[in-house]
Amino acid sequence: MSRALTLGLLAATLIAAPALPGSAWAETVAITNARIETAGPAGEIVGGTVVIKDGKIAAVGAHPAIPAGARVIDAGGKVVTPGFIAASTNLTIAEIEGVRETRDDNAGGKLGAAYDVQYGVNPASTLIPLARQGGVTRAVVTPVAGRGFGGDEEDQLVTDTAGGGDGPGPAEGLFAGQAAAVALKAGDPDPVFKAKAAMVIDLGDAGARVAGSRAAAFVLLKSALADVRAYAAHKDAYERGQTRAYALSREDLEALIPVVEGKTPLLVRVHSAADIRQVLKLAREQHLKIVLEGAEEAWLVAPELAAAGVPVLIDSEADLPEQFESLGSRLDNAARLEKAGVVVAILGSRDFDNLRQARFNAGTAVANGMTYGGALAALTISPARIWGLADRLGSIEPGKAADVVIWSGDPFETSTWPVAVFVDGAEQPQTTRAFELRDRYAKPDDGRPSAYH
Repeated sequence: MSRALTLGLLAATLIAAPALPGSAWAETVAITNARIETAGPAGEIVGGTVVIKDGKIAAVGAHPAIPAGARVIDAGGKVVTPGFIAASTNLTIAEIEGVRETRDDNAGGKLGAAYDVQYGVNPASTLIPLARQGGVTRAVVTPVAGRGFGGDEEDQLVTDTAGGGDGPGPAEGLFAGQAAAVALKAGDPDPVFKAKAAMVIDLGDAGARVAGSRAAAFVLLKSALADVRAYAAHKDAYERGQTRAYALSREDLEALIPVVEGKTPLLVRVHSAADIRQVLKLAREQHLKIVLEGAEEAWLVAPELAAAGVPVLIDSEADLPEQFESLGSRLDNAARLEKAGVVVAILGSRDFDNLRQARFNAGTAVANGMTYGGALAALTISPARIWGLADRLGSIEPGKAADVVIWSGDPFETSTWPVAVFVDGAEQPQTTRAFELRDRYAKPDDGRPSAYH
């Protein structure tokens, strides 16, 4: 049976009411007869029920009471999971890779740490529906430094300006800017629900391109953090021009104060085991809250990461090193980190419409030794914990936001697709721009003017 026919039949049998974002807010829904993977303390509930009311999970269990008047969806034994959380992505701040005007995922050479992606979020992005088709209901939107993500030359969108021209100097150029968390709810004009969620910095090859070498990047970073502490302690003197010169702008200094205070995590993109050890040492010395992204060689330092309580965001399919800094890439990176006790979030491709890949990457992790529950957590509760959202997201528990997905099968299988997606209790439309274009041109003789054909 084709995917389109399968979804059509399932929609007809399971979805009894329209899924308009506004009208669904007050709706009470009971999803019954489901295999519920809660990603929470209750674990898996077979033949269970989830009750959604006022945008939150009201009850979950084998036989919770169903409120009178609730719309009942019989899941027919299908899998129900929390909505997935994209732990690092440029979704909503980038549209077309090769069109610079559609990309707000870096500061364009004018800002460093002060760059804040929340102001560039596009709630009408055509890529949001594609993400929801992969079960993704929330995303942490992260910028990249002007010289690119990791060692990828293709992402170097900004001319080399370090040390001259109008762009930032090397110390500023290390910082990509500030992240934001967004809800992927159709029709929401303001999807940002947590601004300034993290500060982002690119080290490794990317940091070396800015600073001149890896060693120089760490020296510049330590110097920048020292400037921030000095500025925070002597703001009045700074205003009077009575302090030494700082390598960072006032805007960057202000943005980094929560980082040096340990209130805002520093997302460090780094890849080799040697660089990871340097980051861990820096975090101990500077009392920083660290999250690692990339970390292809993290398995080599897994016990140290676990002891430091540092989580990692990884692509579990990264096993072919593209640069020297990732020569130790292997498919069981996630499994080894899980075994060591490291909190892991699994990424798809962070760019554009490839967030659907995250669940397949989770399946790859399971095929290479990660537990099924650990892989599910790596898409749900683990990213919620990493970004300080676990009190309201990441698992199917009473009181949490009703981000829920009903799947046609195992969510880690390539032939499985969402049957229904709820964000904050509102059922989301299943259409995408691709489907709309297909339907528009499927029947050329539908009476529209020839220009439409």
